[in-house]
Amino acid sequence: MRVTENTNYGVVRDSIRRTKERMEELQTQSSTMRKLNSPSDDPVGAAKVLEVRTDKVNNDQFITNAKLAEAFLNNTDHALSEIADIVVRCKELAINQASGASATPETRVSVAEEVTQLYQQAVAAANRRIGERYLFGGYKTQTPPVDKNGRYHGDDGQTMVEIAKGIFLGINIPGAEAFNTNLRRASDNSVENSANRAPAGATEEDRESPNRGPENINVFDEIQNLRIGLLTGDLNTIRGTLDNFDQIHGKLLSTRAKIGSRINGLESTGQALERHNLTNAQLTQNIEDADMAQVVSDMAKEETVLRSALQSSHKLLQPTLMDFLK
Repeated sequence: MRVTENTNYGVVRDSIRRTKERMEELQTQSSTMRKLNSPSDDPVGAAKVLEVRTDKVNNDQFITNAKLAEAFLNNTDHALSEIADIVVRCKELAINQASGASATPETRVSVAEEVTQLYQQAVAAANRRIGERYLFGGYKTQTPPVDKNGRYHGDDGQTMVEIAKGIFLGINIPGAEAFNTNLRRASDNSVENSANRAPAGATEEDRESPNRGPENINVFDEIQNLRIGLLTGDLNTIRGTLDNFDQIHGKLLSTRAKIGSRINGLESTGQALERHNLTNAQLTQNIEDADMAQVVSDMAKEETVLRSALQSSHKLLQPTLMDFLK
């Protein structure tokens, strides 16, 4: 088989070109410290990196949602804690003023003033908000849920946020549930009515149907009952609030326990998402980042190959007339 000069030139040219391309690729990896600089470098790895990055974006949004939910729940818990403290204080005052021997009309009037202040504090706590959103209004987050008379004007809507893929959590406690001891869940989403009065958030149907299970006790109504009993000197009314305050306090504690369990779930979910992001970051690093020690070693090898190719080309290619004239 006859090997022409063009064939020799082609062999040398292709060998040097491949070596220079490989050196250029290694130099790019050395300057960027990444072995995956374009999808063509590793199509399968590039697809995996895009998948991981999308997953990270989703996880970051879930973490943001979890932090928002945690802020709402923490503020809700603080508000309910204030109301629970107010209920405990009202019970203490009721115990002190429930006996005709230890209290006088004058002391009851002065205590009634403190109860009035406690009532106003309870309404203020019930109208707590974050930014422009009221905590206890249900879906009605733009208007105060409780008026100065203790009437509830919100609804029982639950604001749900996605804290993980396919996992939703309610970030609010409707006031109708938080401020009443016995909430009747019916198709019309009304609250249970007591035998003598309609609780905050009650419908006309509830007012017309008083005998539907245990008596409902509303925290604002009960504080007002204590105040009226103090002003009128009605010891029976004052004593009647003692057990009711216990029930209200128990309901507030159970509601706070529910909030606490949600916060614990948020923290666990957030930690799981953080671990997932860390795992994804390590996977991305393994796919994208270059082994610099290996890159430097390969560059030295390719440089040796290039020098060898150039030296071999002098022996492979026949000298021309110009070589003799030098």
